[in-house]
Amino acid sequence: MENYRAYFTGVGGQGILLATMVLAEAAVCEGHNTLTSEVHGMAQRGGVVESTVVIGNIESPIISNGEADVLLGFEPVETYRTMKKCSADSAVISNSVPIIPYAVAIGKGPYPNAENLFDLIRSRVKQLITLNAQALAEQAGSMLAANIVMLGALARSGVLPISREAFEETIRTRTKVKFVETNLRAFELGFAAL
Repeated sequence: MENYRAYFTGVGGQGILLATMVLAEAAVCEGHNTLTSEVHGMAQRGGVVESTVVIGNIESPIISNGEADVLLGFEPVETYRTMKKCSADSAVISNSVPIIPYAVAIGKGPYPNAENLFDLIRSRVKQLITLNAQALAEQAGSMLAANIVMLGALARSGVLPISREAFEETIRTRTKVKFVETNLRAFELGFAAL
């Protein structure tokens, strides 16, 4: 069995931990050994949230610098900040919509140009996929489903050995019943976006 490492990053409130759980559960459904880890940081105040999912015969959920097969970035600056986890063979899937930090909102500093950040990322990795997860989530029926849009893009990328069906089954059985249909639409829109 091959080993795979997925690193998630973004800010609190983006549903990163739910996305992590869905990926991990989908991997288990496919018969893979799976470990996860998460760091909440200042998540309740819009701070950084990071998590990992490792698949295969790996004994630790920690992903060292240069080890990530895929980086799922839910916010452009956080995607760029976490690039140290990637190598030239990594794939990066990033939401293109910035979440403006408090310091920027009150005029204490500028927010970097996201396209410039993506150009730098593109020059350092094998593949960069960007999408407006918020717009697709709204189209699915809820802005809160942007995390599931990102999982749809991840599934379509083929970077990990997890089938679309395993993701969909996990969404059906492991997310709140009242959000299942919206989440399935969000997953489909993320999948179709590539």
